[in-house]
Amino acid sequence: MKKEHKKQTDHTGKGHEGHKNQGDQPTMSEQMAYEMGHDGQDMAAIVRDLRNRFWICLIFTIPIFIYSPMGGFFTPPQPPFGLDLNLWLFLLASAAVLYPSWPFFVSAWRALKKGILGMAVLIVLSVGTGYIFSVISIFFLEGGDQFFEAIAVLLVFILLGHWLEMRARAGASSAIKALMDLTPAKASVIRNGEEIEVPTAEVLQDEIVVMRPGAKIPVDGTVESGESLVDESMLTGESMPVKKGPGDTVIGATINKTGSFRYKATKVGADSALAQIVKLVQEAQNSKAPAQLLADKAAQLLVIAAIIIGLATFSVWFWWIGEPLMFGLTLTITVFVIACPDALGLATPMAVMVSTGLGAKNGILFKNASALEDATKLNVIVCDKTGTLTVGQPEVVEIVTAKGITEDQLLTAAAAVEQGSDHPLAQAILRRAEKLTVEAPTKFESLDGMGARAETAAGTVFLGNRLLMDTQKLPLDGLESEATRMQEDGRTAVHVAQAGRVIGLIAIADAIRPSSKAMVEKLGKRGIEVVMLTGDNEATARRIAKDLGIDNVMADVLPAQKAEKVKELQAQGKKVGMVGDGVNDAPALTQAEVGFAIGAGTDVAMESADVVLMKSDPYDIVGAIELSRATVRKMHQNLWWAVGYNVLAFPLAAGVLYPFVLSPEVAALSMSGSTLIVAVNALLLKFIKLEGIHTLDKKPA
Repeated sequence: MKKEHKKQTDHTGKGHEGHKNQGDQPTMSEQMAYEMGHDGQDMAAIVRDLRNRFWICLIFTIPIFIYSPMGGFFTPPQPPFGLDLNLWLFLLASAAVLYPSWPFFVSAWRALKKGILGMAVLIVLSVGTGYIFSVISIFFLEGGDQFFEAIAVLLVFILLGHWLEMRARAGASSAIKALMDLTPAKASVIRNGEEIEVPTAEVLQDEIVVMRPGAKIPVDGTVESGESLVDESMLTGESMPVKKGPGDTVIGATINKTGSFRYKATKVGADSALAQIVKLVQEAQNSKAPAQLLADKAAQLLVIAAIIIGLATFSVWFWWIGEPLMFGLTLTITVFVIACPDALGLATPMAVMVSTGLGAKNGILFKNASALEDATKLNVIVCDKTGTLTVGQPEVVEIVTAKGITEDQLLTAAAAVEQGSDHPLAQAILRRAEKLTVEAPTKFESLDGMGARAETAAGTVFLGNRLLMDTQKLPLDGLESEATRMQEDGRTAVHVAQAGRVIGLIAIADAIRPSSKAMVEKLGKRGIEVVMLTGDNEATARRIAKDLGIDNVMADVLPAQKAEKVKELQAQGKKVGMVGDGVNDAPALTQAEVGFAIGAGTDVAMESADVVLMKSDPYDIVGAIELSRATVRKMHQNLWWAVGYNVLAFPLAAGVLYPFVLSPEVAALSMSGSTLIVAVNALLLKFIKLEGIHTLDKKPA
């Protein structure tokens, strides 16, 4: 399956050059603004506009209700200015209907030009038919009946329902707004040798940015000078600040905690990590799930059915049964109203918006709605070992000491030799010994191909491989079997000798991520098999797989072969999810039904995967699948409700249970209530306790 590359957007929603344009897909706000005739307005503006139209409609509907026969509770006062009652009702109804209902007329016209029959068409048919009939009745049919009170009350309920619906949609889009608000408004940069403050949007690539304690980092970049601790919890979810110095990368919207530093801007505007995150969330919320495509087709058929049933209702009651014109027209309008497919059209997009927003809040970015549905079908998760199940860098994984030697003594001696070294193995030892007090050696000597030697207060220290120990004629004294075992397990055995004797072994390997085992266990309980994919030899791969509880291992796999391995599983009829770091795993991520990219910040991860796990935590796979399953459950619940409502609504509106008949006002209230039930049900996703989502702050051991 081939993934489509989408157009890059910055956090203002605008595209930028250099990326493939995929039809300029509008944002949710832009689409809603166009459909409702609110061109150029954002979601908040649409909500305000619908609110205002609702209140205007309600204010004029109250006197209509009082003066109309529907009120009937008391004798109303005479209309002002000596106006005729019908003319007075006409003026009130025109104020209550024409301006408040205008967005629906615009939406219906634009939909009809595209050959689409949507809910606005039904609203226009019901409100427009009632209004035009009433005007003709008053001015051209002497003593004719009118519908002003019915259509006014009807429009009140319709506007109320749409206002609350838009409020719900705006609330579901709050994840994007929250992300956009993370970026500071201003940035301090060096221009022409002077420090000036400019809007963040105007920071240029390769420009030097000045950071002070407590300030938010405006754009991505690389530290040039100075040191500090940076709070990256927004991006990684880790509460501990990260030390940054020359050469380290900093990400926009993270917080500088302690020191001052200067850095070169490397990614600005739409290229920044935060802008990429916003882009992914926007695209996911604007995309349509397969279930939504089905619902759209159903809504089209529903409108056609409503028109046919409405006309048939009028024909049967007026021409065949012989009921009055007013009665037949009332039932026809009721059919049009009650059949508005709001609930059906809202059933899946609300669930998608809420779930993608919830996922983004917890560092799980779905690139499209299809991935939400596809993730529920997975029965195999293929995990790349390095950088996914493991941390992707050497770590001390085991320490074996000689008799009478403690681990701290061994680490102190080893760290004394490795001080100042940039070698990955040296860095692993130094990280393990960072809490110990280590004195600088008095003399240091590098021994090519074997290790190093240093003079310490406790004696000469030799650190390196077995050849170094043999060269110095230092016997292992019982540690030989341990060294052999470490090497057979694919680990690097660092030998440490001090004061003429070997004092221990330090095993260094790519360490397993703390949450990997819990992820494998949780997925297994949910009927999903985990397969480990690695280029390591079989023995090393089996050892790591055993520690993780993985039975199926694909070892000695070259990067170019990973996609083929995914194809082999798919050929067995399995639905495969692929988890990788997004670099050499890109073909496999694309081949899988759902690709999960561990970590963020690389273009390959963003483009190849369907889901980006921002916190680089494999346990988030559990959260992603749980969220997708909960979302699809909500979709199905909403679709069943919407379909069931219309199955019951049509006969009632058509008068099948005569003499019990529904009025247009009751139909409008019923339609609005059905829509709100669907919206509220989708919003309840926010409160569901999902394994792997709400437990992310309590990482498994």
